Amino acid sequence: MTTPPASPADDRVRVEADGVPVDDPALLGVLMSGYGHFTAMQVRDGGAKGLGLHLERLDRSTRELFGRGLDGGRVRGLVAGALEAAGRRDASVRVYVYEGARTVVTVRAPAPDGPGAPQRLTSVAYERPAAHLKHLGGFGQRYHGEAARRAGYDEALLTSPSGEIAEGAVANIALWDGTSLVWPSAPCLHGVTMALLEPRLGSVRRPVSLADLPRYRAAFTTSARTIAPVTAIDGTAFAVDGELMERVYAAYDGVPAEEIRP
Repeated sequence: MTTPPASPADDRVRVEADGVPVDDPALLGVLMSGYGHFTAMQVRDGGAKGLGLHLERLDRSTRELFGRGLDGGRVRGLVAGALEAAGRRDASVRVYVYEGARTVVTVRAPAPDGPGAPQRLTSVAYERPAAHLKHLGGFGQRYHGEAARRAGYDEALLTSPSGEIAEGAVANIALWDGTSLVWPSAPCLHGVTMALLEPRLGSVRRPVSLADLPRYRAAFTTSARTIAPVTAIDGTAFAVDGELMERVYAAYDGVPAEEIRP
């Protein structure tokens, strides 16, 4: 039997993936829109450090992007259910929020515990739009991150055209001047790991430019996956300050995990 042609008033979208019709094309359309935000966390034994900060971020960003809140209890229930379905108590978890506050949870194997490998960074003149948001559509930062790795570096360091340092492509950066821990004050995403460490260490925020780097004795990056010392930014080398890193790791280890299940 021949399928009749669609009516001009029929605005349904047919979507196929590798020639197979998608069960819910409307949902796929939302997921493919590229407009939304997310948070990423490491879960250990059913709990996550900074869970309250993750939930606050999700609610705040949903209000900004979509004009409505996102209930933290609902998010915790969704994450707990996804962990249970995956049979995991330890996991890397992401929570994505799209138009209509449609919420998607992904669960995969956890990142390795412990300090991250030393990082060599290369600077690029690129600033994320709406940098305060952990938003989707990060083509620019992914592009520069991949280019950095092809050039033999571990990560890209994002700067303004004048060389003011903001953040890594997927991490925050802190620098040690021998007295204070300095977080660059340029617009950036204030990551949860950064937010947990900043009040627990002698921290300040101030402008940092590439020209300032020789004044600093050490540096490290923080992300949802790890904390790692920096050994070089472009041509400026840094020694790994073992005492500093021990203080940083101890401060992070001292943060209690919050139970996911509400």
